[in-house]
Amino acid sequence: MARRPRHYVSGMPYHICQRGNNRAPCFIEAADQRYYLKLWQDNSKKYGVPVHAYCLMSNHVHILCSCSTEHSISRTMQVVGSTYASYINKKYERTGTLWEGRHRASLIQSGRYLLNCYRYIELNPVRAGMVARPADYPWSSYSHNALGASSWLDPHQEYLALGNTTASRRAAYKQLFDDPLAESDIELFRKGLSRCSPVGVIELSRSGL
Repeated sequence: MARRPRHYVSGMPYHICQRGNNRAPCFIEAADQRYYLKLWQDNSKKYGVPVHAYCLMSNHVHILCSCSTEHSISRTMQVVGSTYASYINKKYERTGTLWEGRHRASLIQSGRYLLNCYRYIELNPVRAGMVARPADYPWSSYSHNALGASSWLDPHQEYLALGNTTASRRAAYKQLFDDPLAESDIELFRKGLSRCSPVGVIELSRSGL
């Protein structure tokens, strides 16, 4: 049976997840994470995919990004995924697939859920028990979004609306992490990815939008 084509809505944000085959590690040493992020930096600019947040776990990745065209995310994922897989196979003298099938994508439809998706992604290492605070994890966008570390990321409009200055936006964003993410929201994001379904559609429909 032919695979159903992916349809992306231009200008909308998406939560992307891709896992290692059989949940095996995708990153062995720090140079691997750096190379993977450089691939995203180069190809997201090339294909028009503004990246707002990310987290590289040992055996999967989370990306929050928007698309300039209906094909830009698919093209970026294809190039980044295949180039990185070739790099890993050559470097570690392995064969076979690196990734577990196709990436999963969930459209994030409302402002409240968009900022919570930032938090969901950057809190992954905390939920996994790897670190006590998101600031302690080196392979996520938290250091940029909350602390001002230099980065190639493109802030989403919902992030920019947090304040009138760079400092006020970072302070407001950091404050969002004072409270834990609700379990109901965590489950929404997980279901959205597992089903490749939108998050926020119920909230929008109830508001009459």
